[in-house]
Amino acid sequence: MTQRWDLLIRNVNLATMCGGYGELRDAAIAVSNGRIAWLGPDADAAQHGTAYDTRDAARCWLTPGLIDCHTHIVHAGNRSDEFEARLNGATYEDIAKAGGGIMSTVRATRAASEEELLRQSLPRIGSLLAEGVTTLEIKSGYGLSLEAEAKMLRTARRVGGLLPVRVSATFLGAHALPPEYAGRADDYVDAVCAMIPKLAADGLMDAVDAFCERIGFTNEQTERIFRAAKEQGLPVKLHAEQLSDQRGAELVARYGGLSADHLEHLSAAGIDAMRQAGTVAVLLPGAYYFLRDTTPPPIAALREAGVPMAVATDNNPGTSPMASLLLAMNMVCTLWRLTPLEALTGCTVNAARALGLQDDIGTLEVGKRADFALWQIARPADLSYAFGFNPCKAVVNNGLWRNPVVPVTGRQ
Repeated sequence: MTQRWDLLIRNVNLATMCGGYGELRDAAIAVSNGRIAWLGPDADAAQHGTAYDTRDAARCWLTPGLIDCHTHIVHAGNRSDEFEARLNGATYEDIAKAGGGIMSTVRATRAASEEELLRQSLPRIGSLLAEGVTTLEIKSGYGLSLEAEAKMLRTARRVGGLLPVRVSATFLGAHALPPEYAGRADDYVDAVCAMIPKLAADGLMDAVDAFCERIGFTNEQTERIFRAAKEQGLPVKLHAEQLSDQRGAELVARYGGLSADHLEHLSAAGIDAMRQAGTVAVLLPGAYYFLRDTTPPPIAALREAGVPMAVATDNNPGTSPMASLLLAMNMVCTLWRLTPLEALTGCTVNAARALGLQDDIGTLEVGKRADFALWQIARPADLSYAFGFNPCKAVVNNGLWRNPVVPVTGRQ
């Protein structure tokens, strides 16, 4: 007895990402109820079922929908004035004394209404969706108070309702020390720990993050936040070892963390801890490029240890105003010598792991969520090869076919 599917995509080349690219040429893939129902040789499709909607992919390549697993994309304002000032000779200290830096984004985000925050964020998100992104992590961290952090997280949840994208919301209350807590970092950590159960009760977050760094929060302060997260049953992740080795990777691994992100100053001990815990290394080339950093993450050591490496944009107004995951893929290849396979794996398989969603997305397998990107390319490596060029022809999100350009006012 044949099946009746909702959608059948025929005459397509599949990069299933199951064991390398997992290439299956001249294939077909079927969807029912938002899930992959069948995939296999195109010639076999008719004997397995028919569909209400059949699409001819004209031998394009189909991959899992891309996953941007680290962004700060919901925020108000931008810092192009600071960018220009630095290029005209101003120092970071000069900018900070003039009221710039992260606190300028905090002020703008606090002042913005929820509607204004959403309005400013949607175009950035639309750029990612046009490049085949179907899952997006959005962090808070520019509110630094219960009310403002809740506003950011509510906005993140609304994005998933307005646009065809799955949103994973992360609470990053420990992003910076707000001015009202100047000189009282421990008191602010107490406040962050108190925010976690309140925000969790409202269903506003899926994970908890922190910035463990000399200019952020100490290892001990971060651990207090992790304990508060675990009390609520929430997974943790960490901005770790971006500017110095604070042993943050070891800490987040000890708490079974989903990911440690940045990692330019990651030690051998941190790599080993991540390997044992299965913690994903999230690589963020946008910040490295924008800040003109010269210390790359220890890619060869991570590879040798078998630590899974994800790739993300780190979209934020201060250090990575990048809204292109395809560009991030090219950057990790050109700057840090990842292979194109590692780059695509980093935006699919390992990005799913970094969000704890590996059982649902990241590969093309029967039973998984039907999130796909269709590309007019000759081979999967093309996605990392070209930059400033978007070959995305169509996207399937939760089983629904759409054109890649998404109106930023709502679902197409």
